Amino acid sequence: MAEEITETQFISLPPSRKADWTKAIKAKIYPLKPGPVLIDSADWQLGYREIKRLKSILENSGLRLICLNSDLPETLVSASALGIQTHLNITNTINSSMQNTPKTINERNSQKIFFQKGTLRSGETLEVQGDVLLLGDVNPGAHISASGHVMVWGRLRGVAHAGKEGNKQATITALQLRPLQLRISEVIARGPEEKPEEGLAEEASLEKGIIVIKPASIRAFADE
Repeated sequence: MAEEITETQFISLPPSRKADWTKAIKAKIYPLKPGPVLIDSADWQLGYREIKRLKSILENSGLRLICLNSDLPETLVSASALGIQTHLNITNTINSSMQNTPKTINERNSQKIFFQKGTLRSGETLEVQGDVLLLGDVNPGAHISASGHVMVWGRLRGVAHAGKEGNKQATITALQLRPLQLRISEVIARGPEEKPEEGLAEEASLEKGIIVIKPASIRAFADE
């Protein structure tokens, strides 16, 4: 009996401007042996359906996707919804050295996106100047706020405040958006009670002075 291949193999997709990812992935998996595989999707904006298709292509070749790396938080949110382990490719816009900072923060620098890793528990607060991306959950009793956008790569069940200095274009995005309270600029609303649609990140924004929740748009955290 042949020895089972257990070593994880790696595939890196080309930049989205250079090739179709479906053609690229098929070419790259051809020489691989059946077994686990890690994929770096680079700057591809992959949604729930695209990642399911990616998994199907791999499985048809005997490959099992165990981790997806990406430059885009939105792609990783979709992958997480499918139970896939994920990794964010930290760029110059996200300072990875801030991952171990205290849970109560009042950040006053010019960094565009503040990245924080770890769940916020009851009584903990994360307050940021600019946009904030939290890799983890916001538990009931915890607060997260930013002068710009708030994005929670996990479950948002505490209190979130985006645009805390009056930015009415700010949004709140989460893999599971079920907070005790939402606030955008000066507008306050309670979170929805119904279960979210499977595999879709959700986004809260202001429309005609009212906070509405919809499937997350691809513009979240885009350069403005």
